[in-house]
Amino acid sequence: MGKVMPAATFADSNSSTMNVSFAHLHFAGGYLPSDSKDWRTIVPALLVAVCLVGFVGNLCVLGILLHRACKGKPSLIHSLILNLSLADLSLLLFSAPVRATAYARGVWDLGWFVCKSSDWFIHTCMAAKSLTTVAMAKVCFMYARDPAKQVSIHSCTIWSVLAAIWAVAGLLPLPECFFSTTRLHAGVEMCLVDVPAVAEVFMSIFGKLYPLLVFCLPLFFASFYFWRAYGQCQRRGTKTRHLRNQMRSKQLTVMLLSMAITSAVLWLPEWVAWLWMWHLKAGSPAPPQGFIALSQVLMFSISSSNPLIFLVMSGEFKESLKGLWKWMITKKHAAAAESQEPPAGDSEALPDNIPSPESPISIPEKEKTGSPASRRERSQKAEMPILPDVEQFWHERDTNPCEQDNDPIPWEHEDQETGDCAK
Repeated sequence: MGKVMPAATFADSNSSTMNVSFAHLHFAGGYLPSDSKDWRTIVPALLVAVCLVGFVGNLCVLGILLHRACKGKPSLIHSLILNLSLADLSLLLFSAPVRATAYARGVWDLGWFVCKSSDWFIHTCMAAKSLTTVAMAKVCFMYARDPAKQVSIHSCTIWSVLAAIWAVAGLLPLPECFFSTTRLHAGVEMCLVDVPAVAEVFMSIFGKLYPLLVFCLPLFFASFYFWRAYGQCQRRGTKTRHLRNQMRSKQLTVMLLSMAITSAVLWLPEWVAWLWMWHLKAGSPAPPQGFIALSQVLMFSISSSNPLIFLVMSGEFKESLKGLWKWMITKKHAAAAESQEPPAGDSEALPDNIPSPESPISIPEKEKTGSPASRRERSQKAEMPILPDVEQFWHERDTNPCEQDNDPIPWEHEDQETGDCAK
């Protein structure tokens, strides 16, 4: 690949010279050469903090959803939230560490494959999240329109929807993967978007259409369905018979709407930087390095904000989290109690000729010896008086059982008994 300039030498170069020589380049893979040591420290630290918070939050959401799925049939809305959390977790595990490393090094030394697939993987996950939000808005509107209706969706339908979301999300950013590669520029290896002259028109159209397909249109459709769902919740008011289902529908709508608005606000700076870089003309100023770096940090922070919104605004998630925590605590205590029990070999063996208190041999022995409990029971029976009429009634019932008790057709003998009485 050629000789690579050390990161320290590259970082100490003159800022004006760097801006002039690198201003026309379109960097990829999160690589952004910076002459500021502060940026090379602050951005990785922020990404690490976002990863830790998002990892814990998404694990809690995944644990709750998987626990509920094991207890019953999964619903479509829970499956979509699960898909959203999986996309967030994938970004935090595979993409954020690459971005943090690229910012901290100052030179690209992560290889050709990571350079080619890094932006494609990030935009695939983000596009899947955007399409999932539209699907959740549609399902939320269907639920708000009739909260009392139990919608039964087959598992094959759920898997088909999720597969279609990921297929479309993986196809949309493919041009980025085709033209991202490593190049040696000014003695430094860089990860760049290298578009040949033949494909310049195509990539110019792609630079305009991609934000429209992934950000603008999904945000429009999601806002439309959320607005209609919220209108349904407000219009029905307290007149509905199923007030509890309507309150849950309103709570679900507000939670998903808050998630969509938060994601759109945090994702917007990244699209401003995208359009700025893809339509940068010769002689025009390039986006500031700090703006590009912070826009990417805000994009990754969406993966941390989503689980926090779910866990804070949803009463169902709160109760499930408490139940999951209690289950883990009780399981831990049960395991500790089992470990504290003495082994079977250490216990003293009892003689074989001593019966246990519940054995059938010991019961007759208690009766023979005349225990105080048996004497007390016999004395209570002796002291209890029996009335003569009651005794005569039970004596006659035992000696002359009534035949009609077992008569399968008693109504056939009613006239006969009435005639006997008349005689």
